[in-house]
Amino acid sequence: MRFSLINPNWNFENSIYFGCRDPHLPLEFGYSKALLDRDGHEAQIVDAHMDNLSVSDIREHLDWFRPHFTILTTAPTYLFWRCPPPELRIPQALAESIRDYSGMLIAVGPHGSTTPQAALSKLGADAVVMGECEDIVPRLAATWDRVDSLCYRSGSEIRKQGSTHAADMAALPALRWSAETLARHHHHHHRFDTSPEGPGAEMETSRGCPYHCTFCAKDNFRNSFRRRPMPVIAEELDNLISAGAKYIYFVDELFLPFRDTLETIAARGVKFGIQTRIDLWSEPMLDLLGEAGCVSIEAGVESITPEGREMLDKKCRMSTEQITDRLLYAKKRVPFVQANLLDSAHDLPSEVENWRSHLMSCGVWANKPVPMFPYPGSPDYTQRWGAADDLAWERAHDFYLNRFQHFSDIQEPNPAPLVQLEGGRAQ
Repeated sequence: MRFSLINPNWNFENSIYFGCRDPHLPLEFGYSKALLDRDGHEAQIVDAHMDNLSVSDIREHLDWFRPHFTILTTAPTYLFWRCPPPELRIPQALAESIRDYSGMLIAVGPHGSTTPQAALSKLGADAVVMGECEDIVPRLAATWDRVDSLCYRSGSEIRKQGSTHAADMAALPALRWSAETLARHHHHHHRFDTSPEGPGAEMETSRGCPYHCTFCAKDNFRNSFRRRPMPVIAEELDNLISAGAKYIYFVDELFLPFRDTLETIAARGVKFGIQTRIDLWSEPMLDLLGEAGCVSIEAGVESITPEGREMLDKKCRMSTEQITDRLLYAKKRVPFVQANLLDSAHDLPSEVENWRSHLMSCGVWANKPVPMFPYPGSPDYTQRWGAADDLAWERAHDFYLNRFQHFSDIQEPNPAPLVQLEGGRAQ
């Protein structure tokens, strides 16, 4: 069977999206292709975002390849499954344009994982995978009634089988990206200590998070914490470096202070960035982090008050003063350190600005608080409205636009309603 794995050419105009807009390696498709190749299928990755492909370009790829299955993602790489654009505008438009070349059209991503029937309808897809997709994709070549974690059309009916899927991280192979692919990957995600020299890359050493903060939409994917085997991590690092990568960003939900991971990275002499919680790092482990080659830390602080962190269910055992001291210590070991903040009702704007000013005077960046979007699949959404239904994304989006009049400096200043972004397409 032939499989085309398509990452759309993303556009975030008028979206509330607050993630990075540069292209990143489509890790979920890297794993899927490796497993498809292993099982004797033919697979191509069409990364329209990285290669800036038009819809016509994508159609040409499909016309040449003639896939039996086309897999379309609804979020720009695993890095942003937890905070994707709420709207399906880009994958919707692409799905409509390629339907005559797609074969069976399958959607993967956070939308189908959380609201499978709504995603299936909006995209006009034949099926959506619920949860992590890479080891489900090869099974689509078999009879679908034997595939768990799938929502699909069967005649005039829609069938929903099983629950959301979590991949066996021990069974996923080390990814191997070609030098030609990496040569097109100019972006060094969240790196600000210097201008990029040579290709960047992304990979993961673990998946999931042991915490359950209210704002994090991970209940239906990338949830339970799983480490990859150390030999596989070492092999993938070596593959990236031999293909030319000069900087690696680890997309782990929570890069934890494991000595064996840091020593494995340190032995290879590559620069890297992480996202983590600074309260989980001791000073000796921050020393090792810097020695291993870390040049960028994105630390989720979220709130500057204990009450705010408690409201977000952070389970943080440090005081704000201790968090501040640990951030400043990290800056002595790592060139760029950022403290991420969310817009919390418990934090007075004047106190937030004082805290930000203090950190930035010491070289640590702290963003202006981002208004918290109640993503379907997050505890925040569930606490407000219960389990996500087919109108969950519309409900959350309307609430967000009505609640906030001003948005973060990393967002569009005038986001449009979800129905407008999706062109009023009916479910």
